[in-house]
Amino acid sequence: MKKSYLLAALSTLLALAACQTENAQAGAEQNSIQSAAEAHPFLPPAERWGQLFVDVQMAKVFPDGKTFVDCTPKQPAEEILAAYEAMKDEPEFQLKAFVLEHFELPKNYASGFTSDPSRSPAAHINALWPVLTREPDNQSTMGSLIPLPNAYVVPGGRFGEIYYWDSYFTMLGLEVAGKTDMIRNMLDNFAYLIDTVGFIPNGNRDYFLTRSQPPFFAAMVDLLAQSELESTDQQAVYLRYLPQLEKEYAFWMNGEEQASAENPAVKHVVRLPEGEILNRYWDEGDYPREEMHRDDIETAEKAEDRPAEQVYRDLRSACESGWDFSSRWFADPERLETVQTTQIIPVDLNALLYNLELILSKANALNGMTDRAALYEEKADQRHAAIQKYLWDEQESFYQDYNFVQQAFTGQRSLAAVYPLFFNIASPQQAAYVAGVLERDFLSDGGLVSTLTHNGQQWDAPNGWAPLQWMSIKGLRNYGEDELAQRVRDNWVALNVKVYENTGKMVEKYNVEDMGLEAGGGEYPVQDGFGWTNGVLLRLLSETEGQ
Repeated sequence: MKKSYLLAALSTLLALAACQTENAQAGAEQNSIQSAAEAHPFLPPAERWGQLFVDVQMAKVFPDGKTFVDCTPKQPAEEILAAYEAMKDEPEFQLKAFVLEHFELPKNYASGFTSDPSRSPAAHINALWPVLTREPDNQSTMGSLIPLPNAYVVPGGRFGEIYYWDSYFTMLGLEVAGKTDMIRNMLDNFAYLIDTVGFIPNGNRDYFLTRSQPPFFAAMVDLLAQSELESTDQQAVYLRYLPQLEKEYAFWMNGEEQASAENPAVKHVVRLPEGEILNRYWDEGDYPREEMHRDDIETAEKAEDRPAEQVYRDLRSACESGWDFSSRWFADPERLETVQTTQIIPVDLNALLYNLELILSKANALNGMTDRAALYEEKADQRHAAIQKYLWDEQESFYQDYNFVQQAFTGQRSLAAVYPLFFNIASPQQAAYVAGVLERDFLSDGGLVSTLTHNGQQWDAPNGWAPLQWMSIKGLRNYGEDELAQRVRDNWVALNVKVYENTGKMVEKYNVEDMGLEAGGGEYPVQDGFGWTNGVLLRLLSETEGQ
């Protein structure tokens, strides 16, 4: 068993046994959920199913590697494994038939939803909320799903669990729809995860317990607080989640004390030559992802000059970024096997952590902890200065990711550059420069393209994604670049509406360069549903339609 996963599983189980979450619901139902969580084995599928897992994934029994790891076993693991050992060498044995006999396939959310073409896009989205909602998880925990105590909205398609950064953009639409109770439920679920496993995983699956995702928890807290009309209610929101905000920060900054000139990078933390602290994406695992086991092995085999363990960790760390995959993380923008995520200090991650530091300062001030408030304000100021020093490319007049090993920009320009505008880090002049580059190089008929590289990866050209459109629009508006923001908004909305009118669907990503084509690239087909597309579009439509 992988040592890093053993440690994660052990700490999780100990925390679950000891923790009584502050946000837990009262009564017998909550007690059963808590008991289910405590009983969850928290072993990744590779460890739980052993050779059966390897055989299923390597034989591509299912086209999507995520299918098997999301299956729910119909019998205890030891019974299934004993049956497999007894039957697998029989002449007539069929692996897929065995899996279908012993496992229940994952539900595809929204797959059975019938679209009504007479509905407006906003009405369609509002009709989808209940379809994409999961009730509290008190079902069997024999599968990989980590039970959560409150209802939540899933993205849809192959994604039948909550996803960390997706949820912020879904919440934008939930707020417009008047579903603030659901926003609070989802925040309480994230607080529960922080309290029980120490951080917010990529999603609530046990094979995600080695990594997180872009840290939007503070932005979610701020979103819920700003939805309250009374200042006292706003303050109560910040105070409610202050303990979890502190723990979230501790997770991302774990290793700061150990980072040194001799050993500058420890977990998520990077100490730069003059002592500044910035962060990177980092997955604890150095083995193939359970949900893409065969794919990762094949990728590592192409990287003949690098240890497979390093390729696996860099692939996993790119997944923590949410941009899986993109030329942002590649030494050669055309070749996935050159992935080097752990060498890169990303613009977006550090802007998010700057915001977390500001929210922590604000929440501590509201709590009367003036010394802690001042400490976090100082940390935010230091990060602001380091972002400007290391991540602003004067030559390109654009924010760029920085390779701290090579001590140079990666050269892969992307929409991550809008995060300093969204969080008001950029100077007015820098914002104007960024706006000029966006208009000249990134703006297409359907919105903003994610990067300028065409390589078949889903987070590269010609694809556009709802979260990046929203970050760009809001970031541009923060600096008075309203005309460009409106063009981005109008182009994106028009593309979303066109696809909906042609297909009856909202999808995960869009081809913004050719409005007659579906988006493509990546490890799986385009998914419909779709959480963050729905949230951002409903928010943008509400600006003119009063939704």
